[in-house]
Amino acid sequence: MEQPIRIDSDYLTRHLKALLEISSPTGFTDEAVRYTASELERLGLEVKLTRRGAIRALRPGAATRPARGIVSHLDTLGAQVKALKENGRLELVSIGHWSARFAEGARVSVFSAKGTYRGSILPLKASGHTFNDEVDTQPAGWPHVELRVDALARNHNDLVQLGIDVGDIVAIDPQPEFLENGFIVSRHLDDKAGVAVMLAALECMQRLNIATPVDTYWLFTIGEEVGVGASAALVPEIASLVAIDNGTTAPGQNSQEFGVTLAMADQTGPFDYHLSKKLHQLCREYDIPVQKDVFRYYRSDAASAVEAGHDVRTALLTFGLDASHGYERIHLHALMSVARLTIHYVSSEVQIERDAEEVSGLRGFTRQEVQEAEQVLKANEQNAP
Repeated sequence: MEQPIRIDSDYLTRHLKALLEISSPTGFTDEAVRYTASELERLGLEVKLTRRGAIRALRPGAATRPARGIVSHLDTLGAQVKALKENGRLELVSIGHWSARFAEGARVSVFSAKGTYRGSILPLKASGHTFNDEVDTQPAGWPHVELRVDALARNHNDLVQLGIDVGDIVAIDPQPEFLENGFIVSRHLDDKAGVAVMLAALECMQRLNIATPVDTYWLFTIGEEVGVGASAALVPEIASLVAIDNGTTAPGQNSQEFGVTLAMADQTGPFDYHLSKKLHQLCREYDIPVQKDVFRYYRSDAASAVEAGHDVRTALLTFGLDASHGYERIHLHALMSVARLTIHYVSSEVQIERDAEEVSGLRGFTRQEVQEAEQVLKANEQNAP
């Protein structure tokens, strides 16, 4: 690619802010879908929705096969009403896997049949003036928190009169902060930031009229946090699927909040050898900072696609994110880096032409040939016998 890639950071952060303002816990994603689909149409893509709202946006290339897919997810963590309690508060269960430690103190919206109520998630023993040291020694976990509704809710019957019922969706306020030094702190950056990265990459490609050798499908799923993700979003033309999601910057991990973190494996196993190698080489070729990582307790849209039976090569591009599924933090540098790499990838030439067919013979099949490493072993002169 001859022309330089310049991602519009203002565009990226503007849409990230807008997405964070839209509540979209799994099961309550319609408005986030509408917002994203409208922006994709404004950018000039052909947009189609599945029955439940996963987005499949096509950007045509020179050939239809082997098409490439880029995917992120619109759904976030949240909670659901498990029971109406006799004290006028709500018992909760989580939507997605996240700790109740991060729920304590959160401001929330409850979506009931009669409308939206505001409230707070509190530990069962929330007042030090009443429970003294017990506020610090009580257990943590979803059975040990409750939702206090900011309405006249003194007992179970009051909750019924308010129209609140078992199963109502609870959205957690993101509380975003965009700092001048580039750090972004908020809940739900997983994966609203990934969506914003994809939109920013597309905006750049449309603005610069960047051509691609094959069709690219830009996919946005609505059930990744509960494990179904891209299971029903792909089309047969897609031969490779690159997920964009968060990488965990924590002790024992190699992810960073700067540059691209290329995931080599998650709990479902290694990602595709050839696709991951290509992405790493593109980082080197275009001077994009990159590090590799392996995630043991992590899965993404790529995993759900393969588990659903889609025979596609998969890879995972991540932006380093601190305190995942809690009060998350990222840096704009990582988002910009992932957006740049995404563009270089979809505009690069196809290496495995055989992937255009779902099933074919051995001709053109890939190889994993390796050579013996050259080693020069020299004893330390001071310690030599």
